[in-house]
Amino acid sequence: MIQYQAFPPSFTIAELVFQVCRSGKVTINHRQQLRSILLQDALSEEDYSAIDRLLYAIRRGWLQLGE
Repeated sequence: MIQYQAFPPSFTIAELVFQVCRSGKVTINHRQQLRSILLQDALSEEDYSAIDRLLYAIRRGWLQLGE
Protein backbone atom coordinates (compact mmCIF):
# COMPACT_ATOMS: atom_id res chain seq x y z
CA MET A 1 0.00 0.00 0.00
CA ILE A 2 1.40 3.37 -1.02
CA GLN A 3 1.03 6.24 1.40
CA TYR A 4 1.37 9.79 0.20
CA GLN A 5 3.02 12.37 2.33
CA ALA A 6 1.02 15.53 2.82
CA PHE A 7 3.10 18.61 2.16
CA PRO A 8 2.36 21.80 4.02
CA PRO A 9 1.21 24.67 1.85
CA SER A 10 4.57 26.38 2.27
CA PHE A 11 5.12 26.64 -1.47
CA THR A 12 3.12 27.97 -4.35
CA ILE A 13 2.53 26.56 -7.80
CA ALA A 14 4.57 29.43 -9.24
CA GLU A 15 7.57 28.52 -7.05
CA LEU A 16 7.29 24.88 -8.08
CA VAL A 17 7.08 25.77 -11.78
CA PHE A 18 10.08 28.08 -11.42
CA GLN A 19 12.17 25.38 -9.71
CA VAL A 20 11.29 22.81 -12.37
CA CYS A 21 11.92 25.14 -15.31
CA ARG A 22 15.19 26.34 -13.82
CA SER A 23 16.53 22.81 -13.30
CA GLY A 24 14.95 21.27 -16.39
CA LYS A 25 13.93 18.22 -14.35
CA VAL A 26 10.87 17.12 -12.44
CA THR A 27 12.13 15.26 -9.37
CA ILE A 28 10.24 12.77 -7.26
CA ASN A 29 9.77 15.51 -4.67
CA HIS A 30 8.23 17.81 -7.30
CA ARG A 31 5.88 15.04 -8.40
CA GLN A 32 4.81 14.40 -4.80
CA GLN A 33 4.17 18.11 -4.32
CA LEU A 34 2.09 18.23 -7.52
CA ARG A 35 0.10 15.18 -6.41
CA SER A 36 -0.54 16.77 -3.03
CA ILE A 37 -1.65 20.03 -4.65
CA LEU A 38 -4.00 18.28 -7.06
CA LEU A 39 -5.58 16.26 -4.25
CA GLN A 40 -6.40 19.43 -2.30
CA ASP A 41 -8.87 20.40 -5.03
CA ALA A 42 -8.67 24.10 -4.15
CA LEU A 43 -6.83 25.36 -7.21
CA SER A 44 -7.47 28.39 -9.33
CA GLU A 45 -7.69 28.28 -13.10
CA GLU A 46 -4.22 29.86 -13.20
CA ASP A 47 -2.80 27.01 -11.10
CA TYR A 48 -4.36 24.37 -13.36
CA SER A 49 -2.94 26.18 -16.38
CA ALA A 50 0.58 26.20 -14.88
CA ILE A 51 0.37 22.46 -14.16
CA ASP A 52 -0.88 21.84 -17.71
CA ARG A 53 2.11 23.74 -19.09
CA LEU A 54 4.48 21.60 -17.02
CA LEU A 55 2.89 18.40 -18.29
CA TYR A 56 3.00 19.67 -21.87
CA ALA A 57 6.71 20.49 -21.51
CA ILE A 58 7.36 16.97 -20.21
CA ARG A 59 5.49 15.40 -23.14
CA ARG A 60 7.42 17.53 -25.62
CA GLY A 61 10.73 16.54 -24.05
CA TRP A 62 11.57 20.05 -22.86
CA LEU A 63 11.63 18.82 -19.25
CA GLN A 64 12.93 15.50 -18.00
CA LEU A 65 11.65 13.26 -15.25
CA GLY A 66 14.42 12.85 -12.72
CA GLU A 67 14.93 10.93 -9.52
